[in-house]
Amino acid sequence: MEEIFKIGDLSGAEPEAVAQAAATVLDNKKGIDVKVIPVASKIDIVDYFVVCSGTSNTHIKALADEVEYQLCEAGLKLKSYEGRGNNTWILVDFGEVVIHVFSREAREFYNIEKLYREASAPVSEQAE
Repeated sequence: MEEIFKIGDLSGAEPEAVAQAAATVLDNKKGIDVKVIPVASKIDIVDYFVVCSGTSNTHIKALADEVEYQLCEAGLKLKSYEGRGNNTWILVDFGEVVIHVFSREAREFYNIEKLYREASAPVSEQAE
């Protein structure tokens, strides 16, 4: 029988711990290329993006639903869940930590990892 994975209590946890917990949940659910991106220096209301891809619409929904369930069970309050029914990009918002679950194609198209990496680079480096 498969062991049920649970994260601990995150009530009052720092955003970095929440982001790492979300990444762990996604990784345990077989999310592809899970990344934690610090964005506090670029966005006033968010400290971290957690980004991953799923292999199918069903997998994307399962990833988003599991991270929502686990973080809520750990004592966090869900602010927003966007993309229900779409399943090519689902956004799960816990305030200071926002989780993005993409299809491979949507992740390549929007490429938020590159967008936020370039946002921190000097303008001369962005043009290269």
